[in-house]
Amino acid sequence: MSKKIVNYSGCFVCGEDNPVGLKLDFFYDEGKQLAWTEYQVGRQYQGYRDIIHGGIISCLLDEVMVKAIMYEGILAVTIKLTVEFKEPARIGEKIRAEGWVTRRPGKGFITEGRLIGEVGRLIATGNGIYYRAEGELEQELEKSRP
Repeated sequence: MSKKIVNYSGCFVCGEDNPVGLKLDFFYDEGKQLAWTEYQVGRQYQGYRDIIHGGIISCLLDEVMVKAIMYEGILAVTIKLTVEFKEPARIGEKIRAEGWVTRRPGKGFITEGRLIGEVGRLIATGNGIYYRAEGELEQELEKSRP
């Protein structure tokens, strides 16, 4: 069973109040221990003709991986993001983003993610290193909560 993960109103990816944002909802599947979302990208996020811009692919991977951490109520920020592009994602294609935590060293989180296109086609994979927000940084990020 999947549970919805909190959105942040001004966020480019999940914020309802961001006029140029993607406005995505993210969910957490407790059985598979992964965060996920699905999205059909429009022409406004095109790179080359009929292909989704790589920056949008990267931002989807970053967001789904941090949402896997945030599901537990932990605020974290990206330290390192690595994306490997496998195949082009097409404008109008429904894609699924999935992310999960693989390790928790100290105050850090190591994550993995993937974007899957129609008929199970692997579009991109990602790895991330995230840092648990504490102190002043945590207080600043708390201001973004709904």
